[in-house]
Amino acid sequence: MKNVIVSTCLFGIPCRYDGKSVVNEMLIEKISAVCHPIPFCPEVYGGLTTPRDPAERIGDRVVSVEGKDVTAEYMRGADQCLRLAKMMGCEFALLKSRSPSCGKDTIYDGTFSGRLAEGDGVTAELLMKNGISVFDSDHVDDFICAICNDE
Repeated sequence: MKNVIVSTCLFGIPCRYDGKSVVNEMLIEKISAVCHPIPFCPEVYGGLTTPRDPAERIGDRVVSVEGKDVTAEYMRGADQCLRLAKMMGCEFALLKSRSPSCGKDTIYDGTFSGRLAEGDGVTAELLMKNGISVFDSDHVDDFICAICNDE
C-alpha cells in the first residue's frame, strides 16, 4: 500500500484551531483500506498551539483573526510536511478542506466572515508544486479512485 499524508484532525486528534477534530470513522476505514495514512498537522509542526486563534490566508500571508501574521509558522509546517512526504515516498495527500494550510481549490477568503474564495492553503500549494497529488476531505471518493487507479 502507498504511504499517503493525511490531515491529523481527520483521524480524531484534536489539533484544529478550536482544539477539536473532525473524525469520521467511515472515512478512516475507507482510507485505511487503500493506503497507509501518515497523519500530519502543518499548524502543529509549524509551532502553533492548540487551541489557537483562527487564521485565514490573504494572498501570500496567513493572518489570525486578531491580526497577527502567522505566515512563518504556516510555511514552516508546510516545509515539514513536504520533507516528510518526500522521506516516506508519498505521491498523494488527503487534507482538510477550506483550511489556510490544507485547503485545495477553495479556502476562506481572509475576511473571517465565513465566505469562501478560490485558492489553496500553503501546505496544499507547496505539496502540489512538488508533484504530490492533493485532495481535500470533501473529495474522499476522488482520492480513493486516484490511489486505486495509480496502482
